[in-house]
Amino acid sequence: MGMEWHLAEKPTLACLEGMGYAVVPPSEHAALRDGDNQVLFRPHLVDAIKRINRLSDADANAAFADLVSVSDNERWLSILRGDFSRTVQGEARHRTIRVIDFLNPANNVFTVTNQFRVKAEHTRIPDVVVHVNGIPVVVIECKSPVNAKDKSSEAFEQIKQYERDIPRLFLSNVFNVITDGTNCLYGATASPSKFYATWRDPHPRKAEDFADALSMGLWSLLEPSRLLDLIGHFIVFERAGSGRVVKKMCRYQQFRAVNKIVDRVAEGKHRRGLVWHTQGSGKSLTMVYAALKLKTHRTVSSPELANPNIMVLTDRVDLHNQISGTFVACGLPNPVAVESIGDLHALIRGGSDGLTVLSTIFKFQGSKTPIANSANWIVMVDECHRTQEKDLGAYLRATLPDARFFGFTGTPVKKTDRDTYENFGVAGEGYLDKYGIDDAVADGATVPIHYTGRKTDWHIDEAKIDILFDTWFADLPDDKLAELKKKGVSVADLVKHPRRIELIAFDIWTHFKAYARPDGFKAQIVAIDREAVILYKRALDKVIAEDLMQDGMSEDDAKAEAAALSACVYSASQEDAKPSEDERTEDIRKDLRRHYLDADAETKAKDRFGTAAEKPEFLIVCDKLLTGFDAPIEAVMYLDKPLKEHTLLQAIARTNRVHDARKHSGLIVDYIGVSDNLDDALSSYRAEDVKNALRNLDDLRNQLRSAHADVLRMMKGLTRSGTLSKDDLKAEFDALIALLKGEDQWFIFKGKAKGYIAAYEAVSPDPAVLEFSDDLKWVATFLRYGTQVFEKKEAFDQREYSRKIRDMLERHLDATGLSVTVKLRHITDPDFWQDFETAGKSESDIKEAAIRKTTELRKTVTERMGQNPHQYGKFSDRLRELLERLDRGQESFAELLKDAEKLAKDLQAEETAHEGTGLSQGAYGILQVLKSFDGGDQADDLATVIADLYSSDETAPPLWQEKEGLRKTLRQEVRRLAHAFGLGNLREVSEQVEEFALKNFAKA
Repeated sequence: MGMEWHLAEKPTLACLEGMGYAVVPPSEHAALRDGDNQVLFRPHLVDAIKRINRLSDADANAAFADLVSVSDNERWLSILRGDFSRTVQGEARHRTIRVIDFLNPANNVFTVTNQFRVKAEHTRIPDVVVHVNGIPVVVIECKSPVNAKDKSSEAFEQIKQYERDIPRLFLSNVFNVITDGTNCLYGATASPSKFYATWRDPHPRKAEDFADALSMGLWSLLEPSRLLDLIGHFIVFERAGSGRVVKKMCRYQQFRAVNKIVDRVAEGKHRRGLVWHTQGSGKSLTMVYAALKLKTHRTVSSPELANPNIMVLTDRVDLHNQISGTFVACGLPNPVAVESIGDLHALIRGGSDGLTVLSTIFKFQGSKTPIANSANWIVMVDECHRTQEKDLGAYLRATLPDARFFGFTGTPVKKTDRDTYENFGVAGEGYLDKYGIDDAVADGATVPIHYTGRKTDWHIDEAKIDILFDTWFADLPDDKLAELKKKGVSVADLVKHPRRIELIAFDIWTHFKAYARPDGFKAQIVAIDREAVILYKRALDKVIAEDLMQDGMSEDDAKAEAAALSACVYSASQEDAKPSEDERTEDIRKDLRRHYLDADAETKAKDRFGTAAEKPEFLIVCDKLLTGFDAPIEAVMYLDKPLKEHTLLQAIARTNRVHDARKHSGLIVDYIGVSDNLDDALSSYRAEDVKNALRNLDDLRNQLRSAHADVLRMMKGLTRSGTLSKDDLKAEFDALIALLKGEDQWFIFKGKAKGYIAAYEAVSPDPAVLEFSDDLKWVATFLRYGTQVFEKKEAFDQREYSRKIRDMLERHLDATGLSVTVKLRHITDPDFWQDFETAGKSESDIKEAAIRKTTELRKTVTERMGQNPHQYGKFSDRLRELLERLDRGQESFAELLKDAEKLAKDLQAEETAHEGTGLSQGAYGILQVLKSFDGGDQADDLATVIADLYSSDETAPPLWQEKEGLRKTLRQEVRRLAHAFGLGNLREVSEQVEEFALKNFAKA
């Protein structure tokens, strides 16, 4: 057994066994499955169906047969939750058949097994699989190392490979876990690695109750009653506007908050609670999960939850639309989005129970008559601190006097806001559940937000407004100056000074091109009012067009491109259509009409903004889109509006959404001086609640210095020449390899180096990075070299670097000539064969060549295995043996290099192995498939016939691969031919042949 068994797999099994799971050894798999390409444990599932539903053997086996044919993950989740029915003996109607007993965990069989071999074209063996009543619901991959921040670990790649190659195992899968025996991360089926997370809070238990992080993580996710809770209430399939379906699973704060709410309702002691979950952490989904559990309460039996009415209230139309859309997209049972006051009152006064109602609080305006069944209503109020204004909260409570009220907020409640605490909180409790800004950043649920102030002479200090006015408007005629002063000088007058707007527009475009655009990120410009939106649109269009013309674009094309790069989003006004005798006012109104987007156009613009490689790249706003607007691609906000308190917190949070590995933080570029008085702007809140809402870019600069120092400490003792000589750099790389000694130190260094690169990226293009650039190039290039030496594989980390970093490193490789050293060649590259020559080379050069060749061969063999594992499986075995010998270090590198060359030549020869056999390349590949089913050397004719079947336009016309009916006909014909030849396993033969044909005979 290897290190992964001892450090991760074995402790995982032991931990689950300690929680009550029965361990099923691999030796028992055959007796429990209907073949090694099947994943259900038949005896366990049939027994559970009989036991839970009190059915006969015949009915239970018939139900099992139905379940085997289910091939959709969303459908499987609904079956697990009890949405499955069929006819049973002696009953005329369909009967609901449950496969899990949620209320009685002990009435289920929880098993865990390891080395679960699933046969397919690419047979795979996941490390650990959890079954409930014979249904596989969780796959656990044990690898070393695993890091919550670094999502490039091999374990993630392994899970994705399993999902692709053995999809049958993931039909009923609920979520996956990866662990190295210490860290433990989880993600829903098919989730990208960026959405895998750590479960940091085992509420209601404490972290100190557990011996280590592994046992805490596994208990939090897989303790039987908690696993049933997760399956029953905390997974949704959300339909995006494009029709794409995304499976989402709760985070620990959502699980914790929802269960606190449900427990409070079930206990009946308190009828309220206040929840602060910071913006970007999934508050809308928390409300969805809460509604789902309050409605279905599969794991809870309480008369208080018998058939409640649920109401979700917002105070803004955009938030109402957002939450309504989320509820509908997630498939909540019959949510009703109320559109009028009359509809609301007709619905809630009808005396019905079991409703789910979505409304704005304004529809309660003036309502004072209580409804009859208000005690059966559970009201969840979004952004609840705002609903206490204008007596709206009083009207709501007058209508629903006995309801339960749970307030949600994405920003902390002000320390002076007694109404919100009194109306939603329990005395002395504060928040029922809190998930603050630092929590979200620590978990990777949001990215931190940094700010930087641009030129201070652009900032507006209200205390000096008259002085600034006299300075900025000094060139105006005296009569005009007097006229402006008479009406009263405002901040807006200064903010919208034409020259200031022009200078800032130039600065925005210059900064955006260097900071955000290279990585495909986008930005919002927040102007002080609607007129300023138009002024910024004009100035930005002009700046961009001039820049594009300097790059050689024609004037007309440049203007059209510049106009398309930004869109304005603001509310219309009745004044816009009125003519004005003032020339400037009329000019502004004309553009307000021209750039206005109605609801449909605004939605399309927001969708395009949120989509990579589509325009616009800027949204210019003043009030709209500062709340309730989610666009993870937005990385920068250019702020030119004096915001404070919750408006500021809401606005800046547009940049905190997680996007991809290149987005390390959101950035607020402050042109108006909010950051000069940040403490004042947020003074209404408790200091601990907003401490890190905005972090000075100086913090990032300090992090860069610290990360740089961490890397240099691990390089202590290494002498560097400072030249760009390939030989010198290569010698330095080898010296660091020797300093690190082994894999343990390598992985530590790799983590610190990636932290250094991430810190550099976050600060760039700030001039502060310049002193670190040379070291960054050296370290990043060494990572590629070290990955080959220590891990015998290609370094993929650079894919996650920002475009500006990747371009810089590529230029560095070309300048130093290190491309030959760190870039891997393909076997089809003529230069691939140069490394095998050993004459005149030093032992160090031969060692380097042996490492590089085995790494390159690993890549080539992986590619070939993807084409036809039956043909190239033997090369995979030989490569594995070669890598093991290389790791042992007991043979000369020259001998290993010689064997690598023999393997490479045999691989190359296999490409032309069909020549001289009388078979086409495709028929030869099919012959290798048939041989794996004991077809022997006599199957040449059968291979040719099958190849002709897929080659002929008559039997396999163009695009046959996209037509399921035609593919089925071809599989049937392959089975008929194979049967006539005398082969067994006809179904598998046809499936494996089809897999080969899809890769080699597909037609456009």
